[in-house]
Amino acid sequence: MAEHPHAALVRTGYEAFQRGDMDTLRGMMTGDCTHHVPGSHPLSGDFKGIDSILDGYYGRLYSETDGSFQVELRDIFVDGRGHAMSVHHFTADRGDKHIDEDGGIVFRIVGDKITDLDECVADIDAVNDFWS
Repeated sequence: MAEHPHAALVRTGYEAFQRGDMDTLRGMMTGDCTHHVPGSHPLSGDFKGIDSILDGYYGRLYSETDGSFQVELRDIFVDGRGHAMSVHHFTADRGDKHIDEDGGIVFRIVGDKITDLDECVADIDAVNDFWS
């Protein structure tokens, strides 16, 4: 059975993120796309617009971890109505801190573009500690 187009879109996005291919990611999102980051740390909050997401959030994930931030996609679920949910594992080092956690993202998709990303993490206290 062929992969649902929304699952394929999310998979392509994860692959591009891992390669640092911001041009591909830019083409996958609407101009007013928003990435919602949970927690109470310097990188948490809402990143609205492609530049804010790519530079303000994704760029900082790389810079704050000296490029050590890695994410491994584990699964994708779709509802066929414009939502996809990813499950992933991520690791990073930041100074003397290390994180090794599970998380996921709920994607809202209109047509063939991502309009909204709601990020979730398994242990919000560990994530807050890592980024603070």
